[in-house]
Amino acid sequence: MSLVLDPAAQDLLFREARTANTFTDEPVTDEQVQAIYDLVKYGPTAFNQSPLRVVLVRSDEARARLVKHMAEGNQPKTSTAPLVAILAADNEFHEELPALLPHFPQAKDMFFSERPVRESAASLNAALQAAYFIIGVRAAGLAAGPMTGYDAAGIEKEFLDGDHNVLMVVNIGKPGEDAWFPRLPRLAFDEVVKTV
Repeated sequence: MSLVLDPAAQDLLFREARTANTFTDEPVTDEQVQAIYDLVKYGPTAFNQSPLRVVLVRSDEARARLVKHMAEGNQPKTSTAPLVAILAADNEFHEELPALLPHFPQAKDMFFSERPVRESAASLNAALQAAYFIIGVRAAGLAAGPMTGYDAAGIEKEFLDGDHNVLMVVNIGKPGEDAWFPRLPRLAFDEVVKTV
């Protein structure tokens, strides 16, 4: 059975998509970021909690503050990417639930009154949204370079508050020269999927 999605779109979003390690200097506009968000905001999360928060790092001053917290191998590409996004989980997402879940506003207090429960839910669902975000970047014809090699505590102190946890840093732009490492292997269908 074939997929409904056009093969070219399948390639763009998945088969040909890789983590970019170099970028051109072509800017990523606010309009592009808005279009990405306007697409990926519809990706489902539990209770529609939508805990992902994004910090766009554009200024030279902010970039310098971020780069010092990146792992050594990630510093050059973070220094030169046209746009860098810090993706974080909002542990106080439940405050938005009455608006996001209007038919069940009591979910805020019924399920998410305790901080450890919120942190677990925020981490899982924001990570899901981060994946949507990366796919959205690809759908915009841009390359994404998601990274987890950084000092999380340093980034959180520098850019976030005590209610947010960094999930990843994503470099965004048009791929530059030698942007891709060779494609790595993937597991076969029967190594992943079991029927019981």
